[in-house]
Amino acid sequence: MSSRLFSKDFTLVVIGQIISLFGNAALRFALPLYLLNLTGSSALYGTVTACAFIPSILLSPVGGVVADRVNKRNIMVILDFFTAAVILVFSLLMNTGNLIVLLTVTLMILYGIAGAYQPSVQASIPALVKQEHVMAANSVINTISSFSSLTGPVLGGILYSAYGLRPVLWVCMTCFVLSAVMEIFIRIPFQRQASGDSIWKTAGADFADSILFIRRKKPVIGKVLLVICGINLFLSAMLMVALPYLITEILGFEAEQANRLCGYAEGALAAGGLTGGICAGIFAGRLSIRNSGNLVIACAASVFPVGASLLLFSSGMINYIVITVCCFCIMVFSTVFSVQMMSFVQKETPQNLIGKVIAVIFTVSMCAQPLGNALYGVLFEICEGVEAAVVLFSGVVSVAIAVSTRKIFNNDSFQ
Repeated sequence: MSSRLFSKDFTLVVIGQIISLFGNAALRFALPLYLLNLTGSSALYGTVTACAFIPSILLSPVGGVVADRVNKRNIMVILDFFTAAVILVFSLLMNTGNLIVLLTVTLMILYGIAGAYQPSVQASIPALVKQEHVMAANSVINTISSFSSLTGPVLGGILYSAYGLRPVLWVCMTCFVLSAVMEIFIRIPFQRQASGDSIWKTAGADFADSILFIRRKKPVIGKVLLVICGINLFLSAMLMVALPYLITEILGFEAEQANRLCGYAEGALAAGGLTGGICAGIFAGRLSIRNSGNLVIACAASVFPVGASLLLFSSGMINYIVITVCCFCIMVFSTVFSVQMMSFVQKETPQNLIGKVIAVIFTVSMCAQPLGNALYGVLFEICEGVEAAVVLFSGVVSVAIAVSTRKIFNNDSFQ
């Protein structure tokens, strides 16, 4: 383990993440938007994106087990190559058969891969940097993720609106191949753990151990999970469905302009994440876990200007600007909060449990996302013409959750 933050191996992880996450961001933007352009249905869009989350939820525990029992470098390499293969197959089949079924299956596979992939990346950080650099390293990884999410949708939106879906697919496939090649040269310290059971039995046993650890030794992590689940259900899911639906179907833009503006708005989300990641890194020594509840409250409160704008203004561009600015603010607050929580978990969890505990966090927190996507897809369909009511409902419930759980972050367990 290097005494410097940017050791050779951590630098390779960062570069690999830049390339891989750029492709991932462009792909996750283009495929659902392609579906929305074809159908114009928020209910179908919400249902398909909800289904896409299911494999990610199921495979996160397996990813956590594998992250603790298999060389993390090998996991990253194999999954990046496999993602490139999935994109290749989709591009060859997209003009044949039922496209909605093909899109759904492809998104489910891609989200499943992401669910198995992320525990390996997060679990590798404590093995590559010293304890005092963990929060800074998490800030770097979050910043890279946000930067890739910024450039991915923006460039993907420009490419998609000008040339269609296929060029986006080829660019993304190239990104995953390059990332896999880059990751081959990473060396991550690894100590094999003995196991005589199948991976599913091992996953079940390790998942149970992680739950037991959270319940008995670190119950505050469980309380944080409840907060995250509530925010995912009522806030994150609303943004995920509302952003493309409002911009491409409600605000009255021409199709090509709407797709491009949607890419810029997705980029604003990522820019907020990038800003939040940079702030978390710069102010790592000054941020107090005890005050993290204020970040959640600010995040939820940023929803209300969107609802107010939809009620007060008929101009599509004014509403678009308000939506974009508020999304930026939401991501700034939520990213700082996420970096603080992930650093806390990594520092408080033993090395042999890090991958599994992170997988539990990803799995449980993601359970709310598909439910929220399906819920808001239906709500926007039902409330056609009064979309502001759905947005304001999200804000009210999210603020209530944030206020009622603020005392969790003032608990002595966070000192």
